[in-house]
This record gives sequence, C-alpha cells and structure tokens, in this order.
Amino acid sequence: MITATDLEVRAGVRTLLSAPGPALRIQPGDRIGLVGRNGAGKTTTLRILAGEGEPYAGSVTRSGELGYLPQDPREGDLDVLAKDRVLSARGLDKLLRDLEKQQTLMAEVVDETERDRAVRKYGQLEDRFSSLGGYEAESDAARICNSLGLPDRVLGQPLRTLSGGQRRRIELARILFAASDGSGKSATTLLLDEPTNHLDADSIGWLRSFLQNHDGGLVVISHDVELLGDVCNKVWFLDAVRGEADVYNMGWKKYLEARATDEQRRKRERANAEKKASALRTQAAKMGAKATKAVAAQNMLKRADRMLANLDEERVADKTATIRFPEPAACGKTPLMASGLTKTYGSLEIFTGVDLAIDKGSRVVVLGLNGAGKTTLLKLLAGVEAPDLGQLEPGFGLKIGYFAQEHDTLDDDASVWENIRHAAPDAGEQDLRGLLGAFMFSGPQLDQPAGTLSGGEKTRLALAGLVSSAANVLLLDEPTNNLDPISREQVLDALRSYAGAVVLVTHDPGAAEALDPERVILLPDGTEDHWSDEYQELIELA
Repeated sequence: MITATDLEVRAGVRTLLSAPGPALRIQPGDRIGLVGRNGAGKTTTLRILAGEGEPYAGSVTRSGELGYLPQDPREGDLDVLAKDRVLSARGLDKLLRDLEKQQTLMAEVVDETERDRAVRKYGQLEDRFSSLGGYEAESDAARICNSLGLPDRVLGQPLRTLSGGQRRRIELARILFAASDGSGKSATTLLLDEPTNHLDADSIGWLRSFLQNHDGGLVVISHDVELLGDVCNKVWFLDAVRGEADVYNMGWKKYLEARATDEQRRKRERANAEKKASALRTQAAKMGAKATKAVAAQNMLKRADRMLANLDEERVADKTATIRFPEPAACGKTPLMASGLTKTYGSLEIFTGVDLAIDKGSRVVVLGLNGAGKTTLLKLLAGVEAPDLGQLEPGFGLKIGYFAQEHDTLDDDASVWENIRHAAPDAGEQDLRGLLGAFMFSGPQLDQPAGTLSGGEKTRLALAGLVSSAANVLLLDEPTNNLDPISREQVLDALRSYAGAVVLVTHDPGAAEALDPERVILLPDGTEDHWSDEYQELIELA
C-alpha cells in the first residue's frame, strides 16, 4: 500500500502536481491508470511514489513489497546472464551459485569432517532454495520470460549482448517474477511506466491478463488505451494546465465519459462567466465617465476580474508540438550505401553480410523479431557503432539524422537548451528558441536537465534536434514510443510530408502506414523485398 499526503511535485520552478490531503492512495486491488499529456508529470510522480525521487512537498508512506519498472531501467552489471538477472528478484541467483559451490566442495574435499560440514551447508541452502520456490521458480521465471518474447537462448546470454528492447523486457520479467509466487496471488504493489514498449501483440495480451489477475495494487503509465481499458478500475488524470490530479474511481470507458462531461461543464462555466464579466465591464465603462459613479465602476471591474479568476484555467489540450522534419539538404542519387555489414557480441552473431542502398527520398522499414539486430543496424548506419566486418559508403552530400529509441543522442546532464545548441551549433539563438517553442519547450524549461524530462518530452527534444539538422537521411528507431496520442499524430504527419530518405524501425503499425514504405529489410538475414500489406501485418509481431 502507498499513500501520498499533501504531495507537491515540481520540475524546476514549474509545479507539475499539487494533491492536498491523502488524495493519492494505492491499495490492494486498485488498478490505476496514471494518464495526462507528455510533460504533465506522470513519470516524475511515479518515481516519487516508488521512492526513487523526493517530492517538493508532502510525504509518501509505503508498506509491503514494491515492484517498479522505470521508463529507462537500470540493469546493473551487464555481464550478468539474463536468467540470473530475473532470478535475482528473489535472491535465487546467488543461492544457485552457492549450491553449485557446495556441490563442488562435497566432491573435492578429502577430510571427512569438512565433507560433513559441506553436506550440512548444502542442506541448509537447499532448504532455503525450496522455501523460495526452488526449481519450480526457475520454471516460473522461464515461463514469464517466454511470455514476454524472451526465448531460452536469450536467458543464457549476458545482458550486454541483448538489444535495448530485450533488456527492458528482462527488467519487466524480473518485476513480474518477484510479484508472482507461482499461484498468481501477490500483494506486491506494481508501478509500471510504459510496460508495453518493445512488446509484440502476443506479449501485450499475456501482460494484460497478468495485470487483470494481479491481487496487489497497480499504477500503470501507458499510451496503450486498450491496455488501460481492459486493466484499470481507477484513473488518475494529471492536468498539465491546473497542476492537479483528478481522481476517477471508475474504469477507463466511464472515465472518458466523465472527463468529457467535466470539460463541457468547464467550458459552459467559462462562457457564462465571460459573458457576465463582459457585461459588467461594458456597464463600468459607461459609468466610469461620470465622476459620481467612478467608485461603482471600479467595483464592477473588480467583480468581473474575480468572476474570471475563480474559474479553472482554460484547458490548452489542443496545444501541440509543431513537428516537421527538416528540409533535406541536397545530395546525390544514393546518399548512403552499406556492404557486408556484420555484427557480433562475443560469440553471438547478430547479423552478417547485410547489404543495402538508401536512395534519395527512399522509404525503408527494417523488420525482424526482437533481438534480430534492428537497433544495432541503425547504430551502424548512424556511425554510433562500428561493424565487425563490412563498410559504409557515404554518397555525395550525405547528412544523417539519427533518432535513438533510448534517447542516446541526448546528454542527460545537459540542459534542454545545451542539447539543442549541441545539435545545431551554427543556428541563431532566436531560431533555436523558436524551434524549441514549436516543440513546447519555453521559459524555465530551457534550463531543465534533459535527464529529468519525461519519456515523451525526451522524444520531442530529440525530434527538435533532428529538425534543426537539415538531414537528408533519417534513421528513426521507434520514434512514436512514449508519446501521447496527439503528439504521436504530429510525428506521423511529419513522416508523411518529409521529402528525404527514411529508414524506420517500429512496432507501431501507424508509423509504417504513415511512411508508406517502398522496401523492407528483413533481419537477421538482411533480405530485401518490396513492401506489401503482408509486412504491415507483421509490424506488431516483430
């Protein structure tokens, strides 16, 4: 159970959330959807509820077990095997290693006393291992991993050999494994930030079922409205305009209806108040001309001001980032070619001998199952990583713009302003301020460290850097992740109108549809094919 009392959340000088009293409470059986526009403070609030951040004011009390999936998980030691990372949620990884050591000791020691001591120690460890679920727990962990699209071969690999999407799914599996005792009953409170990122359709379906049957509390941030509709029985709406949380003790569909009713009420109240205030001001202007009625006129103006001040601020839900990809710089017929690209991690081969040619204005989708090397291929094309074999052949006028799904192109310690200045060092200051304003960054936000931004805000900042680049080849890795529906539509519109070449990796069928691709590259084989509707259907499965 988690209770937040008099919670106030800020980002710099901006108040993101003010929730007086014990307004925000998570109890067993609560399945809460935490929603709001990008930048409303969802991720920051979840971090505070998890104990990973401190509120500006107020307090948070926690009891019982807690499982927290941040938007950018910290995986710890990347040399750890994926299986051991999942098992570590219950301490089973260390117990297994200790059991193996005692087995070796029992086989090697000659002294009878030492052997007896080793046998007793082994028995103690085995008893503890059994009390935590033992070998059944190993099977349970493997089942959860498999349900999230992580086959057995992946579990035997070190984390550093896995893709970003696979590592994030390992972290999700770890949390769900800790919250499951094999019977599906658990009092663990789950705090999940965009848990469906990097999941295919089957995995999302399995996760939906798991969360529906979870007995403990749940708070989930997600732009997957189907997940929210199927799972949530309560909704917390963070209002970016008023800096408040509206608590709806109802499911998703009823919440949408209730919020629409609230919005209509606010509009009516504002329209009525503005009409009355206008009448008061008109009357005050007439009376103000006469000295004898000047005081009465001033009182009328004050009353009109109070009438408007007591209203909720006018919602700016229609305000969106103006996302337009850059006018591409002039280039030759084929600005980018690659031949024989091969990448391995240790003994693990990701892909080998990939050839491709990116012609001027071409539109290409990269498809493959999770772990097939899609993100790795984009990193090679962007020059972020070097291939083990093969080479890139830049054509005349090549200018690459790279969007990384983990926002690797941003410096988390630098401010919003410093990041955009680094992306466009030759641009004028006013031009950059105007650009940031179009992407909904202004005022004190320009001094905010990029690391404190929400996932959606990081996406907007990274896209703003692309816009300033004049790139003629865009390499886009999951550009619609973490975006609210309105911002996502802006990105899709930008894709439709961009005149340069695009190489796209996505799990979002809408992004592929907006791109209207001509070709597809299938990994890990590197096979090239003409785009067809059949590939559109594979997007969610890839």
